[in-house]
Amino acid sequence: MSYIIKGNTSDWEVVIGLEVHAQITSEAKLFSGAATKFGAEPNSQVSLVDAAMPGMLPVINAHCVAQAVKTGLGLGAEINLTSVFERKNYFYPDLPQGYQISQFLHPIVGEGIVVLDMPEGRREIGIERLHMEQDAGKSLHDQDPKRTFIDLNRSGVALMEIVSKPDLRSPDEVGAYLRKLRAILRYLGTCDGNMEQGSMRCDVNVSVRKVGETDLRTRSEIKNVNSMRFAMQAVVFEAARQVDLFEDGGDVVQETRLFDAATGETRSMRSKEEAHDYRYFPDPDLLPLEITQDYVDEIAATLPELPDAKQARFIDAHGLSAEDSGLLVADKETADYFEAVLAAGSDAKLAANWTIHELFAVLNREGLEIADSPVAAGDLGKLVGLIHDGTISGRIAKDVFEIMLEQGGDPETIVADKGLKQITDSGEIEALVDRVIADNPEEAQQFRDGNPKIGGWFVGQVMQASKGKANPGAVNALLKKKLG
Repeated sequence: MSYIIKGNTSDWEVVIGLEVHAQITSEAKLFSGAATKFGAEPNSQVSLVDAAMPGMLPVINAHCVAQAVKTGLGLGAEINLTSVFERKNYFYPDLPQGYQISQFLHPIVGEGIVVLDMPEGRREIGIERLHMEQDAGKSLHDQDPKRTFIDLNRSGVALMEIVSKPDLRSPDEVGAYLRKLRAILRYLGTCDGNMEQGSMRCDVNVSVRKVGETDLRTRSEIKNVNSMRFAMQAVVFEAARQVDLFEDGGDVVQETRLFDAATGETRSMRSKEEAHDYRYFPDPDLLPLEITQDYVDEIAATLPELPDAKQARFIDAHGLSAEDSGLLVADKETADYFEAVLAAGSDAKLAANWTIHELFAVLNREGLEIADSPVAAGDLGKLVGLIHDGTISGRIAKDVFEIMLEQGGDPETIVADKGLKQITDSGEIEALVDRVIADNPEEAQQFRDGNPKIGGWFVGQVMQASKGKANPGAVNALLKKKLG
């Protein structure tokens, strides 16, 4: 659904394209053997190539090439068997060469697609291209009141720039696209998707047009947004800003803008350079990159099951709803955890319910990632299995779960040690039901006189008398028989 902005004279829609810069998972940089570990001391991971020392020649990292091809395949994109590295010429203090080695006319990956499951239905967002390039260094402005320092640790780090087509139409779609792309990259293992550490960031291209128009108007580019929430906020502000300009008789200029997280606003940074201003030309130190179809096929054979395929399997093989399966596959670690729960012999629907509702609630409350879950997947699977086979009730399971959270331990051992096993003996349950009915004759008569709500009260009394261990189904059946 389009994000419609009501102006004074017209309704407007927003048109959005994203350029996502994803750091390739690699222990070495794109053209040197320098390390890429996050958080290292400034300028401690810089080779002579990264520092642009005279006479130092770049050498392509084959692993990074494989990761880019793998990503392209994961996006269902065309893989170009010939691609070319070019020099993108511009001056900036943290770019020691005076140019960035990138790909422009001949990228390694062509058109692909990302599928979004939106509330209003399926949306296909086109991928224009994926190209490899080296990252620049970092300017540090907050170390000294009068000087700027340069850290070249990131100089030469391998990036994939994944450029979408201008197919996105709302802030919600921007968030969904970034989440889906991040999930695909993490499933593939080609980028860790950590936006806080800068290994995934995006440039947001925004324009607006009157509803019904088909031509694109001038866009603004919001650079280096490092949060999905900020990207969505940037779209909201920028779209409104552009509509106000047009409605007041002005025009939008093509420019680069920055998003201010403190104010939720974008502000002008510089006029946008056109591609020819960068004076792209093939890098004379690097031959065209030639790969074979056999090489591509070998990488394709290693692809893991991706989120869409996994979600379809959860629906078809386990009978899960589209909503539940979507939540479980949205993150690779969550999907792996859930499959480990299933491997413990759990019922799939019950396992999904406990993972999504009980476990997620704890993780959200404690601010934990699922990798840091206080309950191991195998133990949750055992707990769900105890519910499914009737050993304990769902109510007792919650008590056991709390013990597992606080003290750890195997659920089967906890149930045995604390005598929590569900009462399934029909004679024992019948005796409890008879006693409760006998102790509450007035309530029993109310039920017989046509007040069905009293039935739930009786169930609660029997469960209380059994300390929650009576089988609820058996209790209900006996009460209906004896009260009827």
